[in-house]
Amino acid sequence: MELRQLKYFLEAVKQNNITRASEQLHISQPALSKMIKSLEEEVGMPLLLRSNKTVEMTDAGQIVYEYAQRILAQVDEMNTTLNDMTSLMRGQINIGLPPIIGSLFFPKVMSEFHRQYPNVKINITEYGAARVVNSVEQGEFELGVAVLPVDEDQFDIYPIVKEELKLLVPQQHPLSARKEVHIKELQEEDFIFYSEEFALYDIVRKKCIEEGFEPKILFKSSQWDFMTEMVAANLGITLLPESICSRAENKQVSIMKLHPVFPGTWP
Repeated sequence: MELRQLKYFLEAVKQNNITRASEQLHISQPALSKMIKSLEEEVGMPLLLRSNKTVEMTDAGQIVYEYAQRILAQVDEMNTTLNDMTSLMRGQINIGLPPIIGSLFFPKVMSEFHRQYPNVKINITEYGAARVVNSVEQGEFELGVAVLPVDEDQFDIYPIVKEELKLLVPQQHPLSARKEVHIKELQEEDFIFYSEEFALYDIVRKKCIEEGFEPKILFKSSQWDFMTEMVAANLGITLLPESICSRAENKQVSIMKLHPVFPGTWP
């Protein structure tokens, strides 16, 4: 049974006339009669009684008529719902955000998105950037925020901000009076590091290795404010994106430029 058969049958009942129904449907009268005939053969009983120029439903026709109305109404509702989703009128979107940068750039973005699309539910999950990439690949998220580089052959990438990593040291540290420090000078330092699920973990570690040393990692964290507080407590040093450093208001911490520059782009 085809939806078109039901649609044609309903129109014939509505017009109470095969000729008028065929005109409304923009098909020939024989084609409409053949379509209704095929529907009758499929259900195994007559649906319309034809007399002169009018048609009248049989008892079976009345049943098919009622079900056809409900079926086509549900199809229309389904199409409307799907259209709303493609037009971002309703539905949901799953987003992966690294907790270190989520609070910096996205509250205003989410607010504006919600204002424009109030019926779209936003599900936010905080993962490290490396895990976000894997989750987007596996279909857990529709989109995610991570640190470049990311495989451009596998993902559509839209860079949103480019920042440098800055060095944070305790106020009483010998380097605290400096404006710039080379990464090689950090060889003997204790690092407050990112957790392994963060892309910056690999980025910073590899850069240290390129400069000739394996970083001594004392603590790992996913929270930039906690990392800053540990530096202030003289537990070690850390590297944070410059936008986060602008929020790290702690008089016990000194912030300075690091060489070579660590460019980090958030796609």
